[in-house]
Amino acid sequence: QVQLVESGGGSVQSGGSLRLSCGVSGDPYNVYYMAWFRQAPGTEREGVAAIDSFGSTSYSDSVKGRFTISRGNAKNTLYLHMNSLKPEDTSMYYCAADRVDWRLYPNYSYWGQGTQVTVSS
Repeated sequence: QVQLVESGGGSVQSGGSLRLSCGVSGDPYNVYYMAWFRQAPGTEREGVAAIDSFGSTSYSDSVKGRFTISRGNAKNTLYLHMNSLKPEDTSMYYCAADRVDWRLYPNYSYWGQGTQVTVSS
């Protein structure tokens, strides 16, 4: 089993920055692959960024060049550094984990409860 707890969301003006964190606990064999997703009301869950245990990353076109995903040295924290935020980045952000490489597809086995990000123009 894996437990994921997100934090760091909040309200920011357009062009601002935020750093999301996801605390990871549980079976380390189930967190080889991790990712950040977001979902706004009435929309499908969208993969934003993914990372594997070797540090290889993937990003959606909508955030490439603005967001950076990383893992802490002890591999028990996942981060999402978000720069140049836009109103369209407003969403609930979730971290996810699995032993399977789902990349940006929302098929991960483990999910956090989400943290809200609101960007005002």
